[in-house]
Amino acid sequence: MKTLVPIAAAALLAGSAPALGASSSLTPADEAAAFKAAGFTLKGKQWRKCEDPSPAYSPGELSEVRDLNGDGLPEALITESSSFCFGHSGAAYTLVSKQATGSWKKITGGTGMVAVLPAKGKDGWPDLEVGGPGFCFPVERWNGKAYVLNRHQYEGRACRPGR
Repeated sequence: MKTLVPIAAAALLAGSAPALGASSSLTPADEAAAFKAAGFTLKGKQWRKCEDPSPAYSPGELSEVRDLNGDGLPEALITESSSFCFGHSGAAYTLVSKQATGSWKKITGGTGMVAVLPAKGKDGWPDLEVGGPGFCFPVERWNGKAYVLNRHQYEGRACRPGR
């Protein structure tokens, strides 16, 4: 099983795979720095990247915080929901990581719902399945510099995306 970020709730559901945990929290300064590293802007009391004017929009949310790669520093998954901005998937994610210097750095992000998988790439970073509409999802693996396409799968089985 894996951890999913549902479209509407943008919350993580824990499974048996390594997942982002809700036990950690960030200081207000670290939270603001994480959102800024992810490309969000504070407008009123909402962190926004998407400019969706509809009432269905869900602003940026610090969904979960946990050390994913085992370096002793937190990573933060930031999600935002909007079919206006993100199409059929209705969701976007950005993964940021606190650096040894205290600054925050964007690791990856995109449109869809991210699932943290048990398989790992370079430097202990977990593989990420990016879900959305359909039944065959890309799995990205950290190569030491970036997350890149590694394979496609559905419910843990290899698949070929439709053409």
